[in-house]
Amino acid sequence: MESPVADDYLKAIYHHTEWQDDPITPSQLAGVLSLAPSSVTEMVKKLAAQGLVSHRPYGPVSLTPAGARRAASVIRRHRLIETWLVREFHYSWDEVHDEAEVLEHSLSDRLLEGIDERLGRPRFDPHGDAIPDATGAVHREPFVLLQDAASGHSGRVLRVSDRDPELLRALVARRIDVGHEVEVVSPDTVRADGVEVALPEGAGASVWLTR
Repeated sequence: MESPVADDYLKAIYHHTEWQDDPITPSQLAGVLSLAPSSVTEMVKKLAAQGLVSHRPYGPVSLTPAGARRAASVIRRHRLIETWLVREFHYSWDEVHDEAEVLEHSLSDRLLEGIDERLGRPRFDPHGDAIPDATGAVHREPFVLLQDAASGHSGRVLRVSDRDPELLRALVARRIDVGHEVEVVSPDTVRADGVEVALPEGAGASVWLTR
């Protein structure tokens, strides 16, 4: 089932367990994809029949090894395109997600390989998400979600969710981006460059730090 729709399902399942361990439920998947639960149930059955996901009635959905390889391949394309747009075309990190959603389905493997080589085979995209290599392998440092970090914890910003462009812009305005060192003062305040900075709403659940 080679289709953008199937790929979107596989990406959503992959993303859900990329930075935490709990598998995704059909209702959560429906919420992420903004689809009716009945539509998700039907597609999950089709993906299971293709050997791409495993699922029991009323249970969570997880990727099979074949599904994980395919999801990693699509995500590799998406994140390389985001990195390409930022480095070569000077897009800001809050602008690239939607562009990559379109381009990931149209670029040839040859062009993608050329982009990867030109960029120096980057390991992370502009948001700090790991770019799977050609085999699907990824490399991450130990991490902690900002809202789960104890007061006094110091770490480098590893990743910022790209789901909310407005939040990305608000964080940039506060000089908080991937690679920046911060110290957690409270759940809604960090210290960066010696200055306490009030975090925008939603940042605690959208920023990951080195553990």
